[in-house]
Amino acid sequence: MAQKQPHDGEILESMYSMLALVFILVACVELCDAATVVDVYRLIQYDISGVPFGSRLASLNHHAGSLHFSPGADLSRTVVMIPVRELNISFVKDYISQKQPLGGLLFLLPEMFRLENEGGGGSSSDVQEKQLIKNVLLELERLLIHAKMPYPVYFAFENDEIDSVLNDVKKNDVTGQPATATTGGYKLVVSTSEAKKVASPTITNIQGWLQGLKAEGDVNQLPTIAIVASYDTFGAAPALSVGSDSNGSGVVALLEIARLFSRLYSNPKTRGSYNLLFGLTSGGPYNYNGTHKWLRSFDQRLRESIDYAICLNSIGSWNDELWIHVSKPPENAYIKHIFEGISSVAEELGFKVGLKHKKINISNSRVAWEHEQFSRLRVTAATLSELSVAPELLESTGGLLDSRHFVDETAIVRSVKLVAESLARHIYGYQGKSINIFADDSSLAVNPSYIRSWLDLLSQTPRVAPFLSKNDPFIMALKKELADHTDEVNVQHEVLDGMFTFYDSVRGRLNIYQVASVTFDLLLLLALGSYLIVLFSFLVITTRGLDDLISLFRRPPSRKVKTA
Repeated sequence: MAQKQPHDGEILESMYSMLALVFILVACVELCDAATVVDVYRLIQYDISGVPFGSRLASLNHHAGSLHFSPGADLSRTVVMIPVRELNISFVKDYISQKQPLGGLLFLLPEMFRLENEGGGGSSSDVQEKQLIKNVLLELERLLIHAKMPYPVYFAFENDEIDSVLNDVKKNDVTGQPATATTGGYKLVVSTSEAKKVASPTITNIQGWLQGLKAEGDVNQLPTIAIVASYDTFGAAPALSVGSDSNGSGVVALLEIARLFSRLYSNPKTRGSYNLLFGLTSGGPYNYNGTHKWLRSFDQRLRESIDYAICLNSIGSWNDELWIHVSKPPENAYIKHIFEGISSVAEELGFKVGLKHKKINISNSRVAWEHEQFSRLRVTAATLSELSVAPELLESTGGLLDSRHFVDETAIVRSVKLVAESLARHIYGYQGKSINIFADDSSLAVNPSYIRSWLDLLSQTPRVAPFLSKNDPFIMALKKELADHTDEVNVQHEVLDGMFTFYDSVRGRLNIYQVASVTFDLLLLLALGSYLIVLFSFLVITTRGLDDLISLFRRPPSRKVKTA
């Protein structure tokens, strides 16, 4: 018996090695490779005066589901994948309004909306499809940004891999076998820390001057005309909020107007007797907070020198009519003068300009149009826009649907001609005269290529102010461009109004894993275990004999027997 003990030890060591191998294989059963990895963009998370809105969680680790789930199904641990093309808006409304539990939501946007794929045109069917999707996104975004969702909500773009995953998920849901820990399926994982507050979000205003020419012996201060556009955006997904129309179109128009007048003002013979002030402001979606702080930084002498201000807002998607929005009554002499000058040029260009009067309420903090910030300081101002009605707070400010696909650069060219020509006629005293200073065939013609290049850049650059740093490359690009056409370019950094609080984690990487069911794991484990037991028994029998194998499973003799 003493001679067999070493052999027993060797056999036991072999057995332990086999058991370790079994445990390793079992662990491997639980692991799985990612079926695909995609970029995802989180629904904005923010507070207004302490009231929470948006998606309140960032990390995600649940099984995937589709809209084909069984009635009454428990979705508290399911991420519902919803292609925008197939969106059932009533489902989203019900789950939000009734506060039903969800593991998360993943909205799939059409590939054509990807930022690097931005571009207009397409067949009539493409245009029709884009318009249908635009209507859906408009309703969806309005719903999401004004609701509080205690679960992660993400956006992603369709592609072949994610479409394949969704088709498999749909098949399982239709057959009544949704993905669970028991049945297997697909698991969606976004590994990220929970969102943190953005501390002291900065808004940046940029201004540039074109100095007018005083008459010899004139000691009076020259009057000023301000051309202003807000450049930042707000939308359901901050990382996708490019605002091609609102207000990319206004920014592009301002830069082109600055370029045109810089050519006139560079020559003393054609320099006007007005100072031109160009302002690119931030904080537009937040009651034009940046414009407010920019104007407050002016001394009284400068504010009093402003003859009037023209604010450019959403002028890239219209056909035959624009609107001038004012706070002062239409009968006001200054307003009448501005409107008549602009409308006469519009008539020559073959379209209409309407006038909308909206009285401001000083006691109400809500500022619907940028010109209202001027009006609150008793400065005559107007907003030129394709929108006939003032948008609600945080709406029409560059959301998901505001992409390059829906902006017509020809509309921006016509808007630039309208503003530049009416300004020039006012400056040079040509009002009421049919003189085209910026004629198409002249050296002062509007440059469509310049407009197109800047519009393309803006349509690929998310610009939600709290997530732009002071030295963001885009802000530096705006400053440089304005400096190329104007003088005395200044940059003003301010802190956004404290009533708005924002949270980070605006984008992430989604890992989609294909996981096997528990039943499959058990069967595989059983098969592996059986194979290893048979292999172990065969090795022991062939090397040590059947008696040694049987002895492994016998109870060892008790101490009393050994002593005896």
